[in-house]
Amino acid sequence: MKLADQIVSQLQAAGVRRIYGIVGDSLNPIVDAVRRTGGSAKGGIDWIHVRHEEVAAFAASADAQVTGELAICAGSCGPGNLHLINGLYDANRSGAPVLAIASHIPSAQIGQDYFQETHPDRLFTECSVYSELISTPVQSPRVVQAAIQHAVTLKGVSVITLPGDIADEPATSDVTPVAVPEPGVLVPPAGVVEKLAAEINAAEKVAIFAGAGAAGAHDELMRLASKAKAPVGHSLRGKDFVQYDNPFDVGMTGLLGYGAAAEGIEDADLMIMVGTDFPYDQFLPDTRTVQIDARAEVLGRRTAVDLPIQGDVKATLDAVLPLLEEKKNSKFLDKTLKKHEKLMDKAVGAYTRKVEKHTPIHPEYAASLLNEALADDAIVTADTGMCNVWSARYIQPTGRSRLIGSMLHGSMANALPQAIGAQFAHPDRQVVAMCGDGGLSMLMGDMLTARAYDLPLTLAVFNNSTLGMVKLEMLVDKLPDFGVDVPEVNYAAIAQAMGWHAIRVENPKDLDKAYAEALSHKGPSLVDIVTDPMALSIPPKITSDQVFGFATAMSRIVLNGGAGEAVAMGRSNLRNIPRSW
Repeated sequence: MKLADQIVSQLQAAGVRRIYGIVGDSLNPIVDAVRRTGGSAKGGIDWIHVRHEEVAAFAASADAQVTGELAICAGSCGPGNLHLINGLYDANRSGAPVLAIASHIPSAQIGQDYFQETHPDRLFTECSVYSELISTPVQSPRVVQAAIQHAVTLKGVSVITLPGDIADEPATSDVTPVAVPEPGVLVPPAGVVEKLAAEINAAEKVAIFAGAGAAGAHDELMRLASKAKAPVGHSLRGKDFVQYDNPFDVGMTGLLGYGAAAEGIEDADLMIMVGTDFPYDQFLPDTRTVQIDARAEVLGRRTAVDLPIQGDVKATLDAVLPLLEEKKNSKFLDKTLKKHEKLMDKAVGAYTRKVEKHTPIHPEYAASLLNEALADDAIVTADTGMCNVWSARYIQPTGRSRLIGSMLHGSMANALPQAIGAQFAHPDRQVVAMCGDGGLSMLMGDMLTARAYDLPLTLAVFNNSTLGMVKLEMLVDKLPDFGVDVPEVNYAAIAQAMGWHAIRVENPKDLDKAYAEALSHKGPSLVDIVTDPMALSIPPKITSDQVFGFATAMSRIVLNGGAGEAVAMGRSNLRNIPRSW
């Protein structure tokens, strides 16, 4: 048995069914070992041939996120595995159990500035929980075992650096089974639980702000909100696990937020942060705060915390609920819910009513109609930028659906590759990617991957010929928008040339039919939606500096001869801007 065969057999034993990557030189021994497994049809491993290694890493990350299982990506030496790094950063930050095989130059040449030489074991250290070089066959089994265990138990990225000549040598050591234990449950001490109960019982106005760490604790969170008469806001990553079946929902705070979440937590005299390491401290109030998280290292790093609690969210809430006194006064909750309803109707909802004839198409309207067309268990991926905003505000979770994006790393071009990984992981589920034209154009070559495997995924391309989020950032920073616009591109025509089923939509009345047609197609499909380039995302909480910055930038646009652009921008956002500012 060659070492490559032994490594692949270890991956098989760990339940791996797919490896995403591009074949080549130093990686060839691993690829040939995968070939000899016979593929998944014979109980082996499938090699998923992508067009760009960054796509391989993003696809593996999405695969791991929707299955909860170990996913693999691979890249050849030097430039090949370097392309993995962006997707691996995203996977590691997202808590996705991914193992990357970074093949290396011949072992005798390491350190000699050889052709294509890099040092993957150093390069990937910052974006992984484990990164190690295999330098001898006798060392390999334990390194592979450690890589699998680190990725699965620590929920992050492991990287194996493997010189091609070492992979081609005979295996010399026996393999021991991977020891992955059932995850334990961390319960805070009884005294800490009593302090938590005392904080909640003493507070007059309680608000809950929940994140992805609340996954699996939805029912307990609702019971806490009911007893404490607390509005429940959420982060973007918490949307999937918090918003559905939630009568206490007040939306999302942050730069992409909507609804009354920002106001609700601002007005509370006790904020309970539940399973969130929300990074935007400008949206966190200066109020008494409790934070519950299984990761002790994140407690108190975003805002001052009066009671830090390390514990599993579900276990912690289970422990505290019997100690809580049900509050009789619901005025704070009722007021916040009423405010949320008003904001959703007049600001978020304003763009989805009476716009059936508006061209270019309101992106909000396109997102709203897409939500109505989705299956109950759909998996939606969203590009970073304005697609994040539209998915956050208009794609509604069901408890069975998933929304995935580059929500912590913030990379462009993530939606297509994540959709590829999600569709391979769940071939029978509806997978839809909300792509910005800017993001799609970066990794568009892997539309060929979807076509090669005839994946039934759908791309909804929000085609506004501009980098909308960057445009907004410039305006808020008192800068006229510059370098963000690109010539109009017909992505439907490009998709058709690649063998996709594709529809271009310029009239909003054609959207429903286009979505239905695309989602029912048995192969890859694309809906190219020509949207309003002037539509901007307005955060739920606006500072005077932001208003001044926007006004200054608009003045500069007018003074530089762009009065028409300024007027168009005002018209596109008129329904939202006065109510927010």
